[in-house]
Amino acid sequence: MVDENTSELSFEEAMTKLEKVVDALEKPEVSLSESIKLYERGAALKKRCEEELKKAEQKITAITLDVDGNPTGVEPLDRDEI
Repeated sequence: MVDENTSELSFEEAMTKLEKVVDALEKPEVSLSESIKLYERGAALKKRCEEELKKAEQKITAITLDVDGNPTGVEPLDRDEI
């Protein structure tokens, strides 16, 4: 379960999978060893969601506005910031 590569998932895909992990963890019949696997998977998916949110935040921050507050373009991001 943890072996699946999360780096290729979109935010929406990772969030959907994370919700399924949370749902599974809430079931009382899940064994301790399965709970640990689910928790590890959830942690990896959470990290992926955070990475995608950070990228989105950086893009939003880079939008430039004119004096009237209208978007005029996007400032180039330094690749080290992503």
